[in-house]
Amino acid sequence: MIGAVLFDVDGTLIDSNDLHATAWREAFVHFGVDLPLGVIRGQIGKGGDNLIPTLLPKELVEERQEEIDHYRGELFKREYLPRVVPFPGVRELFERLKADGRKIVLASSAKGAEVAFHLGVIGGEDLVDGTTSADDVEHSKPCPDIFAAALEKVKPLGPDEVVVVGDSPFDVEAAKKLGMKVIGVRSGGFPDEVLRKAGADELYDGPADLLRNYDTSLIARA
Repeated sequence: MIGAVLFDVDGTLIDSNDLHATAWREAFVHFGVDLPLGVIRGQIGKGGDNLIPTLLPKELVEERQEEIDHYRGELFKREYLPRVVPFPGVRELFERLKADGRKIVLASSAKGAEVAFHLGVIGGEDLVDGTTSADDVEHSKPCPDIFAAALEKVKPLGPDEVVVVGDSPFDVEAAKKLGMKVIGVRSGGFPDEVLRKAGADELYDGPADLLRNYDTSLIARA
């Protein structure tokens, strides 16, 4: 039986992936690197510790990675964070999970302050049992650290009693490294084939679609 659901946040519960990509592009331009937005967009879902080395020259990463990450974080918080909105059906999905006695943990590659802000935007503070973020771990997704920390919050449940919901292949890869089932959502803009190749067990359009199909989903069926 599934006793808990671990949710990614950006692109899964909150419509923010395009905003993140734009903020990263603006930050990179500030440091002298002009990358196509689409190239950056394909890496959204990773934290800065993994995204920056993937996209920028090695010399720049070695010299200024922390500075770039900090600049992008302040830029996003100032210019883009106020513009995020939740996807339809998030609170209703959470209410259904709680009614069924399942725990809810948010597990994001974003900083803790952003996760707290998003939780307020969703209006789910009374429904969520815990959160984990990039502040809690050494490595962000696609490393499994964030989901491992989230799993600690739902003990004594094990990986086979938990389902992860995420929008990016990096969510799927991270969860699969811990042996967890994964529901992929298309709301983050990643193609079906990318999510399936990463190992997603099911796909839905977003939280509202998952809620509509709740009774036949992995959450209820496992």
